[in-house]
Amino acid sequence: MALPLLTGIIVIAALGITLVLLVLFTRRATRRIEQAVPMDGRHIDIDGERLHYVEYGNREKPPVVFVHGLCGQMRNFAYLPLEALARDHHVILVDRPGSGYSTRGAQAGANIRAQGDTIARFIRKLDLQAPVLVGHSLGGAIALAVALDHADTVARIALIAPLTHVQTEVPKAFRALAVRSAVVRRFIARTLATPFGLATSTPTLKQVFAPEAVPADFRTRGGALLSLRPCGFINASRDLVAIEDAGDLALMEQRYAQLTVPVEVLFGRGDIVLSWARHGDALRRRSKRVTLKVVEGGHMLPVTAPSTTYEWLRAAIAGTTQAQSERTIAVDQHVDADASLTPAMPPRRAAI
Repeated sequence: MALPLLTGIIVIAALGITLVLLVLFTRRATRRIEQAVPMDGRHIDIDGERLHYVEYGNREKPPVVFVHGLCGQMRNFAYLPLEALARDHHVILVDRPGSGYSTRGAQAGANIRAQGDTIARFIRKLDLQAPVLVGHSLGGAIALAVALDHADTVARIALIAPLTHVQTEVPKAFRALAVRSAVVRRFIARTLATPFGLATSTPTLKQVFAPEAVPADFRTRGGALLSLRPCGFINASRDLVAIEDAGDLALMEQRYAQLTVPVEVLFGRGDIVLSWARHGDALRRRSKRVTLKVVEGGHMLPVTAPSTTYEWLRAAIAGTTQAQSERTIAVDQHVDADASLTPAMPPRRAAI
């Protein structure tokens, strides 16, 4: 009997030591991640939460607000020529609640409409007059929620590869986030999420960017490392689970015909995360307010096709994109970034 007991004690001790080492590794890695990708802006208090945001350009110019997607952060827009846009506009990038350097309390809603409410309050708190709201991926769904629930706060919305309809299958790159238990989620975040995320970040990013290549500096310049912190895992998991559990998209689908602001949509034909037909063309068919443009590329057009995205965005902001009444979808060839347009974000730092 002594041998099995001794074996059990050794196994328990080994597991305990392993967990302690994982916790210590996670804490150390988190510090290094935050050194590699520090804050870019400042915080503003919104109903007890602190939203991290950065501004470019003259505050007297027409405002443009950018909202990123799942597992993202404001640096996801760093490859766009934001300084060029800021010559004529007041440009604001914000970390969604719980993402990047923004906070989200344990009791705060993670569902799409709750985040839309927060972004609307953010717009009002900054006293932004009729901004253009730009949303990428999940940020696109949140922008749509703002347009439906707070139409008075925005002039129009511009959506890049947006989530617009109920999707029963979780994209492969995000399946590890589908953890419904808050207790299990916290345990994974403090032990396994960071080391596992660092080890698998390359194939995961390839799935998100496919069929295009992942820039070598995306982990720092694009802010991808921040999602590997424990808080990044917890809040991204909450976001993903809330998309299905809250049922916001199903309700929003029924209201798209009631949209009162113009909606410009840009999609990559090769997007394997969100189908342009399921989420772009389906939205276009539901509302005469929606204009859709499809170009060659994948899900991360602001990173992989910054010139194409910028040209579309300038036209969308000006309201000069293709008229919806024509009901045609243009297909553009991929255009490399114009080297003369300088990204607004800080230069790349050494990755972990």
